[in-house]
Amino acid sequence: MKQHIKTTVAALLVVVLSTFSGRCSVWAGTQPTRYMIVVTGGELLSGVYPDGHTYFITQTLRPLGLQCIGSMSVDDKREDLKEALRYAAGKAPLVIVTGGLGPTPNDVTREVLSDFTSIPLREHPDVLQKMARRFGGSPNRLRANLRRQTQVPTIGTYLKNANGTAVGLVFESAESVIVALPGPPRELQTMVRDEMVPYLSRRFGTRLPGASVKLRFVGLGQSQIDQTLKEHVPLAPDIVISSQFEGARVDFTFSLPDDTPRDRTRLEELKGKIMKHLGESVYADNETTLEECVIELLKARGETLALAEAGSGGGLTAALSSAGDARRVLAGAYIAPSAEKLRRLLGVHDEDWPPDTAHRQRTERLVSSVADITASQWAIAIGEPWRDENGAANIDVALKLPSGRVESRQFRFRGPGDSLRRTGELARFRLSTQLLDQLRRKLK
Repeated sequence: MKQHIKTTVAALLVVVLSTFSGRCSVWAGTQPTRYMIVVTGGELLSGVYPDGHTYFITQTLRPLGLQCIGSMSVDDKREDLKEALRYAAGKAPLVIVTGGLGPTPNDVTREVLSDFTSIPLREHPDVLQKMARRFGGSPNRLRANLRRQTQVPTIGTYLKNANGTAVGLVFESAESVIVALPGPPRELQTMVRDEMVPYLSRRFGTRLPGASVKLRFVGLGQSQIDQTLKEHVPLAPDIVISSQFEGARVDFTFSLPDDTPRDRTRLEELKGKIMKHLGESVYADNETTLEECVIELLKARGETLALAEAGSGGGLTAALSSAGDARRVLAGAYIAPSAEKLRRLLGVHDEDWPPDTAHRQRTERLVSSVADITASQWAIAIGEPWRDENGAANIDVALKLPSGRVESRQFRFRGPGDSLRRTGELARFRLSTQLLDQLRRKLK
C-alpha cells in the first residue's frame, strides 16, 4: 500500500491551482491559505463513484482565499489513511478529509484522526441528545454504532450536520487543522457552506462570502453555458465564476469580494443579461431544486401529478417524494419491475394490451390509466426498456396533459444490462432530470 500511496502522490496528485486557474482568481492583496484534500473510499478507487468532493470543495473555497495544492483518493483502511495524512499534513496547514464518519465497521476516519493527532475523542452531550431525538428515544437506547458518531475531538470542535447523523470533526493544533466531513454529497455540501466556511474564517482569517448570485440550469451542458457567456455576457475581471454539475443539471455562481448595495446591483444586472440569453434553461436563482420547482409550479396551478414507472426503478417517484410539499401535488405513484406487472397493477384489461402492441402504445395506455385512477390532471408513465435492431437501449415515456392529450417521447440511454436499474443512479438521475425539465417547461 505504501507504494500505492507514493504512486498516488507522484502521479495522481491533482494540482487544483492549475486546473482552475482559468475559472477563478484569489482576491488581490490576500495571501491564500493552503490546504490538501484526502477523499476516502474504496469505491472511488474501483470506479464505482467519481470524486465530486474535490470539485465542490475547491470551487467553494477558492473565492474565499483558500488555495488547494492537491487532492488524493485513498482506500478506507487505517494504514492507507494514516499515510495519506502524513503526506498531506506535511504540505499544508489545513487538511480536509471526506468520508468514513458513518456507523459501519469500515467507517474508520474518526478513530484514525484521533490516533494520528493524539487528540482523544469523547461523547458530546449536545450531539448525543440530538442523535437520541432523531431516533425517538433516550441516549441509553441508542445502538452502539450510532452512539459512536457522537464522539468529537477533545481539542477542536465539531460541525453540525443538517442532513444526517454524522457531525463534522475539527482536530486543532497550534500549527494546523484537520477537518473531517461526511461522505454523502447532500450532507457534505451543506456542512461546507453553513459550518466549515465560517469556521475557516475564524481560524485562518479567510474572507466570508461576498455578494453572489446562483443560477441553476437544466438541459444545457456546462461548456455550452460557458460559451454563451463568453459570446454574449462579458464579465468584469473582479467577478469570480464557479460552477458545479450533476447529470444534466449545472449550477453557476457569480461572486464579488464584498457585499455592498452596489455589488448586489451589479450582480442583479448581470443576472438579467444572462436570463436574456439562457433564461429558458434556468429553473431557479436560489437553492431550489428542480423537483421543488416542479412541485411549486403544480401548486400554483392547483393541479396534481400521477406517476407510473416500469423501467426506472421508481427513480422519478423517489426524487419528487423527497422534495418539499410533494404530498400536496402527487396524486399517486405506481411502480413495478415490468410493464406487464405495471398494467396489471393499474387494471389495464387484456383486450387493451394485445401481445403485438408497440412499446410506445403500451406506455400511452399506462399513462392514461394512472391519470384516470388518480383523477390527476398531469401524469407521466415510464415504460419498459427495450433494444432496437442496432442493440441500442431505449425507453418510452408518455406525458398526459390536463387537456387530455398524450405526448410520447423515446429516450436512449447508455449502460450495461437491459434496464435503468442496472445502469445505476446516474442513468436514473438523468432520465428523471429530463422528464422534470419537460414537465417544467409545460407548466410555465
